[in-house]
Amino acid sequence: MKRNFKFIISYDGTRYHGWERQPGKDMTIQGKLEAVLSRMTGAPSDDPVNLIGAGRTDAGVHARAMTANAILDTDMTEEEIQSYMNEYLPEDISVNEVRVCSDRFHARYNALGKTYRYTCWYGASKPVFDRKYVTILEQKPDVLLMQRAAEHLMGTHDFKSFCGNTRMKKSTVRCVDNIKIEESGNYIRFYYHGNGFLQNMVRILTGTLLEVGYGNIAPDEVKEILEACDRQKAGPTARPEGLCMMKVDY
Repeated sequence: MKRNFKFIISYDGTRYHGWERQPGKDMTIQGKLEAVLSRMTGAPSDDPVNLIGAGRTDAGVHARAMTANAILDTDMTEEEIQSYMNEYLPEDISVNEVRVCSDRFHARYNALGKTYRYTCWYGASKPVFDRKYVTILEQKPDVLLMQRAAEHLMGTHDFKSFCGNTRMKKSTVRCVDNIKIEESGNYIRFYYHGNGFLQNMVRILTGTLLEVGYGNIAPDEVKEILEACDRQKAGPTARPEGLCMMKVDY
């Protein structure tokens, strides 16, 4: 019996080439999940299970709650599917929830918003137990300056300056309705919520805001960078390990 299933998935992206299945690359999140689901359902090699994710996280990026869906031909219960997947998936991928959903549900097209968190750490010691999930900064940036700059980035804009794919032909207009920057001890966390994000967008936004925090870019210059629609005007692409997808809204 074919049914559409919705999955909530957590993963440590350290070892992987990102979410998206790629030819010749075995280590992808989507690839690992599809392999287990195909084995579970007995899908033929020429028609394996196709798992649709809400987003396509980059190599080295993590997720606490990636949403995905797949049409499966199985009589197994939701609990049995979750148990099977977690038994055969690597230890750095977890299926936290499995639910039967509407046949029309599509994890990517039905998503209304996404929340990403980018975590930085600074200090004289080392974040030994968080080292895979934070980006270590050589110096402390000015959080107030970054918060001022972030105000220019909120709203509906053309984010072409913050897109890693300079040849992208589709629209680069997105709505980022909230950017929050918090400091706690030696940690600085950036939270981004929007209706969608371009390739490397969150990492480029963070890299640019950090340049503001270091005094290399004035807060008001961020508005000019945004309006330039030129990737060369923005700051560097921040490292992947500090980024984590936190939630997808439906």
